[in-house]
Amino acid sequence: MKFKTSGVCSRAIDFDVVDGKVVNVHFTGGCAGNTQGVAALIEGMDIDEAIKRMDGIKCGYKDTSCPDQLAKALKEYKKDNE
Repeated sequence: MKFKTSGVCSRAIDFDVVDGKVVNVHFTGGCAGNTQGVAALIEGMDIDEAIKRMDGIKCGYKDTSCPDQLAKALKEYKKDNE
């Protein structure tokens, strides 16, 4: 799935979900080290656990963050695939 982000430095997030696990996460733009770290940590994680861990994380003064945007993307994926 490709998700267009909002309110963060990254422009988009691509990912797949296989057997309920989040895989192949790639951020376009953003802070390379942080987004690569988030992608590596989330690889193979259960989609619901990933949402639980990242939902609501803020970046500085912003109301969202790259991890929060990934949680939003995963929620959208779930809604569209239930």
